[in-house]
Amino acid sequence: MESGPAMFAGAVFALFGAGLLTWTGTRLRRREPVGLGVSRVASTALAGMAGALALALGGYCLTRL
Repeated sequence: MESGPAMFAGAVFALFGAGLLTWTGTRLRRREPVGLGVSRVASTALAGMAGALALALGGYCLTRL
Protein backbone atom coordinates (compact mmCIF):
# COMPACT_ATOMS: atom_id res chain seq x y z
CA MET A 1 0.00 0.00 0.00
CA GLU A 2 2.87 2.40 0.71
CA SER A 3 4.69 1.75 -2.56
CA GLY A 4 2.22 3.86 -4.57
CA PRO A 5 2.95 7.15 -2.78
CA ALA A 6 6.68 6.39 -2.75
CA MET A 7 6.67 5.83 -6.52
CA PHE A 8 4.70 9.02 -7.10
CA ALA A 9 6.94 11.11 -4.83
CA GLY A 10 10.08 9.61 -6.35
CA ALA A 11 8.89 10.32 -9.87
CA VAL A 12 7.91 13.90 -9.01
CA PHE A 13 11.23 14.64 -7.31
CA ALA A 14 13.23 13.04 -10.12
CA LEU A 15 11.36 14.90 -12.87
CA PHE A 16 11.62 18.21 -11.04
CA GLY A 17 15.34 17.76 -10.38
CA ALA A 18 16.10 16.75 -13.95
CA GLY A 19 14.02 19.61 -15.31
CA LEU A 20 15.66 22.17 -13.03
CA LEU A 21 19.17 20.99 -13.91
CA THR A 22 18.34 20.99 -17.63
CA TRP A 23 16.84 24.48 -17.43
CA THR A 24 19.81 25.81 -15.47
CA GLY A 25 22.28 24.30 -17.93
CA THR A 26 20.39 25.74 -20.88
CA ARG A 27 20.34 29.20 -19.33
CA LEU A 28 24.07 29.01 -18.64
CA ARG A 29 24.89 27.80 -22.15
CA ARG A 30 22.93 30.74 -23.64
CA ARG A 31 24.63 33.12 -21.19
CA GLU A 32 21.25 34.25 -19.82
CA PRO A 33 20.63 34.94 -16.13
CA VAL A 34 19.37 32.05 -14.03
CA GLY A 35 17.66 34.41 -11.57
CA LEU A 36 16.74 38.02 -12.23
CA GLY A 37 18.33 40.54 -9.91
CA VAL A 38 20.57 37.97 -8.23
CA SER A 39 24.27 37.24 -8.58
CA ARG A 40 24.88 34.85 -11.48
CA VAL A 41 27.15 32.62 -9.41
CA ALA A 42 24.79 32.48 -6.44
CA SER A 43 21.68 31.74 -8.52
CA THR A 44 23.49 29.05 -10.51
CA ALA A 45 24.84 27.40 -7.38
CA LEU A 46 21.47 27.48 -5.62
CA ALA A 47 19.59 26.12 -8.64
CA GLY A 48 22.21 23.41 -9.16
CA MET A 49 22.09 22.32 -5.52
CA ALA A 50 18.29 22.30 -5.52
CA GLY A 51 18.20 20.20 -8.68
CA ALA A 52 20.77 17.74 -7.37
CA LEU A 53 18.95 17.48 -4.04
CA ALA A 54 15.64 16.82 -5.80
CA LEU A 55 17.26 14.10 -7.92
CA ALA A 56 18.80 12.53 -4.83
CA LEU A 57 15.45 12.57 -3.00
CA GLY A 58 13.79 11.02 -6.04
CA GLY A 59 16.38 8.26 -6.11
CA TYR A 60 15.97 7.69 -2.38
CA CYS A 61 12.18 7.42 -2.68
CA LEU A 62 12.43 5.03 -5.61
CA THR A 63 14.89 2.76 -3.82
CA ARG A 64 12.59 2.47 -0.79
CA LEU A 65 9.94 0.52 -2.69
